[in-house]
Amino acid sequence: MGFVVLHMEKAHGSDSGTTAHIERFIIPKNADPTRTHLNRKLIEYPEGVKDRSAAIQRRLEEAGLTRKIGSNQVRAIRINVSATPEDMERIEREGRLDEWCADNLKYFADTFGKENIVAAHLHLDEKTPHMHVTLVPIVKGERKRKKREEQAKKRYRKKPTDTVRLCADDIMSRLKLKAYQDSYAVAMKKYGLQRGVDGSEARHVSTQQYYRDIKRQTEELKTEVVELQERKETAREELERAKKEIQTERLKGAATTAAANIAESVGSLFGSNKVKTLERENTALHRKVATHEETIEALQAEIQTIRADHSRQVLEMQQRHLLEKNETVTKHQTEVSRLNALLIKATEWFPWFRAMLRIEKLCLAVGFTHEQTAHLMTGKPLPYNGELYSDEHRRKFKTNDVTAKVGTNNGKLILAIDGLHIGEWFKKQFERLQQNVGLKPIQKKNKGFKL
Repeated sequence: MGFVVLHMEKAHGSDSGTTAHIERFIIPKNADPTRTHLNRKLIEYPEGVKDRSAAIQRRLEEAGLTRKIGSNQVRAIRINVSATPEDMERIEREGRLDEWCADNLKYFADTFGKENIVAAHLHLDEKTPHMHVTLVPIVKGERKRKKREEQAKKRYRKKPTDTVRLCADDIMSRLKLKAYQDSYAVAMKKYGLQRGVDGSEARHVSTQQYYRDIKRQTEELKTEVVELQERKETAREELERAKKEIQTERLKGAATTAAANIAESVGSLFGSNKVKTLERENTALHRKVATHEETIEALQAEIQTIRADHSRQVLEMQQRHLLEKNETVTKHQTEVSRLNALLIKATEWFPWFRAMLRIEKLCLAVGFTHEQTAHLMTGKPLPYNGELYSDEHRRKFKTNDVTAKVGTNNGKLILAIDGLHIGEWFKKQFERLQQNVGLKPIQKKNKGFKL
């Protein structure tokens, strides 16, 4: 049994950086550009609202707040939900991803108020499918006051207890965050998921933190390269200086040898002890030259080691990056080929396959659940009470004891309500609605048929 993932964090200002990430105005490095088109926007913005940041601002403007919003005040809460990668893959494979999204939206709407959930996006272009939900923390009631504020409050008129406020702290208190983890796990239990270990030290790494870590590691590597270059330059300078010193010492040694020879000749004439002194100095100079030569060899060896380490690190990074990239591309191509092959076979073996996929998508779009859709796809009639959505009329229509059925008409697979094609049924409901509000509907001849 896998674990749920529910992460909440505060956002300040318009949170435009997160908006660019969520709405893919900028494709992040950990996303697959070939799958970005699979991402979904689960909540439509109101008219005139172009993106998530604008949706946050619209909610704040329409909430009826009486206090001015501070420059550093939290205006939104970022919510990230998912599960362990294996379980998300299983949910997607079982065709329950839409149901999972709907249950998530219902949970957050019931918990925080539907009007406060201003945006929701499903991401399928990263390693693990996940949802980004944006919550504007509008709450009602008086804020919690300190003891001295309570005493001062008695001197003033008492404010209404149902005042609308913007307060993320009320929503993200320690006890409430723990309660969300418990209740969210209950809502996701139907998908074989459970709550993580209470008190675990595991922490979620945000997208911003992930990129900060990558940037920090890159900067550290650049710093190491600069240090290696500086050490290399220092070693080169020391080598040049040592060569000059050796040359100087050699010249001194040659001069000393010549002086010693002269002194020896003179000493042989005068019997002086200066010859032995010059010989000792000459020996000391030779030892110093030998020491410098050893230092030069050590510096050259260190330079070679530094160059080899740097080249090896760069090569390892390049090879690792290339290997990961090739593995990702190969895996994606293999999966695409497998799915294409399955689709071709299914189309050849079952001529109605494409039409059934289209009808299934239509059933889900108008408002039938996955279970009801599965029942309809068997060709059996389905009694239905509830609401059905018309994309053409951009609204839902209430139903009362209607019968839905998938069948054929003139050799085509269609969805019908009470014997009428779903499109004709929606037109009829719309005309009835126009009549109820006093508008004269456009008369069209409805074509009924039997399934």
